[in-house]
Amino acid sequence: MKKAFAAALVALPMIANAGDPTGLWQTATNEEGKYLQVLLHTCESNGAQICGTIMQGFGGATQVNNGKPIIWDMQANGTDNWRRGRVWAPDDDKTYKASLTLSGDTLEVEGCVMVFCRSQNWTRVQ
Repeated sequence: MKKAFAAALVALPMIANAGDPTGLWQTATNEEGKYLQVLLHTCESNGAQICGTIMQGFGGATQVNNGKPIIWDMQANGTDNWRRGRVWAPDDDKTYKASLTLSGDTLEVEGCVMVFCRSQNWTRVQ
C-alpha cells in the first residue's frame, strides 16, 4: 500500500502539468472523405492514463467500429505530451506504439512499429 501511494505521489506532478486532451476529437479526413470522431477520456483501469473510444464514423466511414477502443494506456510525459500507449488504426487493422502531442485544439497522434511511423493531426470538436 505504501509503495502504491509513493508511486502515485511521484507521478502526480507529471500528471498535473499535462494539458487536458479529454473530450471529442475529429480524426484527419482520408482520401475518400471518411473520418471518425473519437472520445478521449481517462482510462477505467488507471485514471492517470488516457484512453480513446470511436464514437462515430462520417463520410461513409463504417459504423461497425463505433464503441471500439482506438487509444489506450497513454501516460503523461511532461506538459502536453503522452507516451507509452497504443493506437489502433482501423484502416489497416494494426496496433502501434503511440504518442500524443497537444497544441491548443490540435492533437498530433503518432503510431510507430519499429522505426516506421505514421501520424495524423486531430481537431478538437468540444
